[in-house]
Amino acid sequence: MRLLTVREAAARLGVGYSTLKHWIYEGRVRTRLTSGGHHRIADNEVDRLLAPAAAAKGRPPAPERSGAIVSISGRNQLRGYVDEVRVEGLLAQVRLRIGDQTLTAIITRDAVEELKLRRGDEALAVVKATEVMVAREADTAGHARKRPRATRRAGAGPAGR
Repeated sequence: MRLLTVREAAARLGVGYSTLKHWIYEGRVRTRLTSGGHHRIADNEVDRLLAPAAAAKGRPPAPERSGAIVSISGRNQLRGYVDEVRVEGLLAQVRLRIGDQTLTAIITRDAVEELKLRRGDEALAVVKATEVMVAREADTAGHARKRPRATRRAGAGPAGR
């Protein structure tokens, strides 16, 4: 069994170095630590990670588009990595990991195929909303938390007149 560096394993998997490091820290990839504290990944672990991608390659290729988007007007863009893609019927659920947060989007199956979205790919979530909702956390008694008020009353000085 051959042990690969994180960079070598990332190249074989077709993902970025930082993506693979995230997977390691999340515990999704089994590694061995060297005496110097560096991660090494076994060949069979890389094969395990490649297995779902190999099964998906049996699908017919998505039709190619003639044009490409070079920029977009939306300013609410969140850069992240595809954590999961679930396709069922005409729709797909795409889960993006953005920092330590997760964003889930429901898009069409065709969109997933055209974008060639796969786990570990870098992707942008572009948010265009016409409404913003505001919520507050409730305390254990079921009441909304309030900001503490000043205890001093108007007209009361430090001497407590």
